[in-house]
Amino acid sequence: MGEERGLVLVVEDEAAIVELERLYLSGAGFGVHVETDGRQALAAVDRLRPVAIVLDVGIPGLDGIEVCRTLRARDDWTPVIFVTARDDEIDRILGLELGADDYLTKPFSPRELVARIKGMVRRAAGPVAAPTRTVGGVRLDGARRRVETAAGRVDLTATEFDLLDRLMSQPGRVFTREQLLSSVWGVADYSSSRTVDVHIAQLRVKLGDAAGIVRTVRGVGYSVADEA
Repeated sequence: MGEERGLVLVVEDEAAIVELERLYLSGAGFGVHVETDGRQALAAVDRLRPVAIVLDVGIPGLDGIEVCRTLRARDDWTPVIFVTARDDEIDRILGLELGADDYLTKPFSPRELVARIKGMVRRAAGPVAAPTRTVGGVRLDGARRRVETAAGRVDLTATEFDLLDRLMSQPGRVFTREQLLSSVWGVADYSSSRTVDVHIAQLRVKLGDAAGIVRTVRGVGYSVADEA
């Protein structure tokens, strides 16, 4: 199957984890290229143009956070999934603020990693055609995958965009975290539902004054405010 799905860049310095990721990603039809150093990883992105990047936060030299920061500063929005050994909410939020699409905390299931990457690649490709939605002061252009508020354009990752699109598809409807995980991430492991909360928090930050359209329904999930 080779590189039928495209090439994934794995940036990781633990050999055992590298081999496990290579095994499962290759089995899913992805090509795999490995780098163990942040600067070499940046060069590999320019050279190889991967469809996704698995980025360990704690790599030597230029760490994963700086690698992601550099890519986004270049306006390179290749989907990135952070892998971290530090189960720390600050690390997670910081990673998403830098433009990471997702994260996993070690130890993780390699099957879940593959599922998350498939979802990221699918979201980055976007639909062939999609509607334009407007709720409150937020306008979502599905065809161009752009979001605008009164303050101007809002730069979202592919995951953030699809999460907002799903919520805006039915204003007033309350989506559970499990429903959002299934429809946006394509993941059935509901133990990772905290991922939804992290992305919602970052989505609100990026929407700024328009963040009020995203509502939390305590104990249930999330919705967007109906215009009516």
